[in-house]
Amino acid sequence: MPLAVYVLGLSVFALGTSEFMIAGLLQPIARDMSVTIPQAGLLVSAFAIGMVVGAPVLAGATLRLPRRTTLVSLLAVFGAGQVAGALAPTYEVLFASRVVSALACAGFWAVGAAVAVSLAPAGAKAKAMAVMIGGLSVANVLGVPAGALLGQHAGWRAAFWAVALLAAVAVAGVLALVPSTRPATGADRPVLRRELRIYRDGQVWLALVITALNAAATFCLFSYLSPLLTDTAGLGEGWVPTVLALYGVGALIGAALGGRVGDAHLFGAMYAGLAATTAVLALLALTAHLPVAAVGLALGLGVTSFFTAPAINARMFEVAGAAPTLAGATTTSAFNIGNTLGPWIGGLVITAGWGYTGVSWVSALLAAAAVGATVAASRWHRRTAASRVVAGSPADTAVGGPAPVTEAAG
Repeated sequence: MPLAVYVLGLSVFALGTSEFMIAGLLQPIARDMSVTIPQAGLLVSAFAIGMVVGAPVLAGATLRLPRRTTLVSLLAVFGAGQVAGALAPTYEVLFASRVVSALACAGFWAVGAAVAVSLAPAGAKAKAMAVMIGGLSVANVLGVPAGALLGQHAGWRAAFWAVALLAAVAVAGVLALVPSTRPATGADRPVLRRELRIYRDGQVWLALVITALNAAATFCLFSYLSPLLTDTAGLGEGWVPTVLALYGVGALIGAALGGRVGDAHLFGAMYAGLAATTAVLALLALTAHLPVAAVGLALGLGVTSFFTAPAINARMFEVAGAAPTLAGATTTSAFNIGNTLGPWIGGLVITAGWGYTGVSWVSALLAAAAVGATVAASRWHRRTAASRVVAGSPADTAVGGPAPVTEAAG
């Protein structure tokens, strides 16, 4: 795997730390801003909303711009958003800073994913995406727990300043190690209208649904993991960074395994990961009052949810291969649609008085729905592959992906 792919993964570490660290800062932010825990949880949704909107818009707007320049510019805007969050005098300003940071983060994800896939060796798309997603995993192992520790000992604003510093380091890394490339010219130049044609394919929309459901299932629970640990499992707030770190360790393991399995058995990885996520969330709902079970299942949730992610991302690039930039943008938007809905649904469950175990049950239902959507996607894929074999159309086969992927998926 080229070094530049790992640099992009390390840049994602800064982005992921900002996106997920709110889960470990809910209580101090709620106290400081005089808002409820569900309102503080909406800061996760605020970031996700910015990602949903920003990914396709910025992917289209930067389609013909130099890739490295685009990545550096987006990281700079992201860093400025972190500074604004650190200085925010009110909840509304903090909310707005999260949206601005997310817009830049979304653009980086969309462009960075397309660059990573383009640099990856043949047959290693899932592994390239696993490296990118690994940046999120490391963020959960190191960044999110560190943010929680900073929030407890130096105030939650210190966590935002730390991420701003990480963004500056990421800018230096991209400038130094990501190759300077320009989009193709002539007949091969990227054309937005042509790339938009991928949205005529129902398989693209089904891949979007699977991605969104997986993210919603994970972050419906993860966004409220901190109060679940303290209020339901009875752990002290000092345990929160440790458990978040364990979740991150699980995510790192899951992404590494999922990248390897996903390239060889695309749908198999999706089935296994989503079914395991459903089981973990249901078990957590049943045993959340037991501290040992809550801690162990938090680790398990990290493994299962991130095991699925590389295959889900690779599936989107498979069905939307004719438009790699928009494929990355669509995946980012889908992920964050789920990341928006998940905390919102979890907040509704809490407000309704069902408690944090109720959040876990709803999360399990969302994961089960993702399994059902994967069944539909697999059947559609097989029908499409069979029709291409019968028709004997090389052109169609090229658009849908190479034959080995079909065999692996089967």
